[in-house]
Amino acid sequence: MPLASGGRWDDLRVRLTAGDMEAALARYGTADLTYAPVGATSGDLPPGYGHTQRRVRIGAGAEAFDRAADAVLAWEMHRRSGLAVAAEGRAVEGGTVVLGLGKGLKLLIPCRVVYVVNESARRGFAYGTLPDHPEQGEEAFVVTQDEDGSVWFEIKAFSRPGALLVRWAGPVGRAIQSVATTRYERALSSIVAS
Repeated sequence: MPLASGGRWDDLRVRLTAGDMEAALARYGTADLTYAPVGATSGDLPPGYGHTQRRVRIGAGAEAFDRAADAVLAWEMHRRSGLAVAAEGRAVEGGTVVLGLGKGLKLLIPCRVVYVVNESARRGFAYGTLPDHPEQGEEAFVVTQDEDGSVWFEIKAFSRPGALLVRWAGPVGRAIQSVATTRYERALSSIVAS
């Protein structure tokens, strides 16, 4: 069943099995991004969108940095935060990922990796929204290490409602996004601590 993007509640819910996730991954592989300022999370966030910027200390030392960066790039942070993940390996520029949220009926969240950060003290990636994503925009997940060895997790995002239900949700939608961001932070902190 093709997914619609008309904005009704039923358009956002789909019963997803592992096979469905893989089929969705193939279906979205050539889809276009749903927003114009691609890559904007690497600089100033664009006007006309809601903005999120968070930075949290998650550890110290080279081992903590490597463990956190690997968890981000291998989608483990997303899995540990409660999302189902369908991707062809690690996050690579141009790669597609389909995330699923919920038990039984799941919210489908298709995204494309728009850039990867691979520097000695900064690693991570950003992905942007594809058709049928409930929002339009981009989110970056970057692990950094300061000169004193402190390891930080940074999330930078801009988004606006893409589906009618999300528009209707208003502040509730922003609150859900804030909860998701907190879950990412906790998942990554737990990975580093283990």
